[in-house]
Amino acid sequence: MSDKQQLVKTTIARVLFAFAFPLCSITFNLLLFTHPSNANSLAGRLTATSVNLAQAKGESPTTTPATDPPAALEPKAMAILKAMGDRLAAARTLTFTSIATYESPSRLGPPLAYTTTSQVTLQRPDKLQVITPGDGSASEFYYNGKTMVAYAPVKNLVAIADAPPTIDAALKMAYQLAAIYFPFTDVVVANPYKDMVDGLRLAFYIGESKVIDQTTTDMVAIANDRVFAQIWIGTTDKLPRMIRAVYKDDPLRLRHQVAFSNWQLDGTISADAFASSRANSATRIPFKSPDPLLPANAPPPGNTQPRK
Repeated sequence: MSDKQQLVKTTIARVLFAFAFPLCSITFNLLLFTHPSNANSLAGRLTATSVNLAQAKGESPTTTPATDPPAALEPKAMAILKAMGDRLAAARTLTFTSIATYESPSRLGPPLAYTTTSQVTLQRPDKLQVITPGDGSASEFYYNGKTMVAYAPVKNLVAIADAPPTIDAALKMAYQLAAIYFPFTDVVVANPYKDMVDGLRLAFYIGESKVIDQTTTDMVAIANDRVFAQIWIGTTDKLPRMIRAVYKDDPLRLRHQVAFSNWQLDGTISADAFASSRANSATRIPFKSPDPLLPANAPPPGNTQPRK
C-alpha cells in the first residue's frame, strides 16, 4: 500500500469513528452505578436471602445450581420510567444538550475520563440532527427521512447513504454500516420506555436529588442480564437529566455517564435544520466502517436493552 493510500485510509477511519462512541469495542449499554446511600441494594438483599435460606437447610451455597432470580421490578420505579418514556414519545420535536463522559484505562491503572458534547435536534418520526463540536474530532450527523449524512467539518469530508424512513431504523443502519452510535439513543427512539425496560430483571427507587441540572429529580436503578444503570429523572417535567453506568461483564468496571440539559419539547424547528449545504459540497468518502469490526447483521446497542 502506498503512503497516499495509507493516508486516505487513516483519514477515513478518523472521520467515521468520530461519530461512533469513543470506545467502539464497548457499546453504551447502561449499567448501574450504585448510589452511596443504597449500598444495601435490592439485588444484594436478594442474593443474601438466597444464601441464608440455603444455609438454613444445611446446604452449601456453592453446590446449589445457579438459577436466574425472579424479576424484582418495584412499581414506583417502573411508573417513573413510564412517565419519562411517555413524555419523550409524545413530543413531536425535541432539542437538548448531551454531555457524555466515559472512562478509558490509563497506563498507571486508574482510568482517565473523557467527554464529548452534542447538540441534538429531533423531529418525529423521521428527522435528526446531531452536532458534536468536541472533545475529539468535530462531527455533524443529519438524517431527513431519506438520507443519512456524516460530516467532518475540519477535514471537509462527508459520507452519505440512503436511509430508511424512521429514526429508529436509521440509527440501526448507521450502526451496522459505519459503527456510528450515539450514547443518548434510548432517549430519541420512538418508544423510549419499551427500549429501556425490555429484559429488565431489577428496578427500584433510590430517592430524590436536588443537585443534578439544578432541579429535583427521582433516582431509579435498573438492571438486566448485562447492564446496571442509575437514572436521574425530573420529578416535575419527567425528563431524563443524567444516566450513569458500569458494565456487568467489564472487569475494569469503567463508568459511563450521559448528562442532559437545555430540554425543549414541541418547539418550532427550521425546515433546513436536517441538511447542510457545506456537507453536500464536501469531499465524499464511503459510508462504512474502515475496518470490519461488526458483522453485517449486528444489532445496534441500546443503552438499557440487552443484545438479542
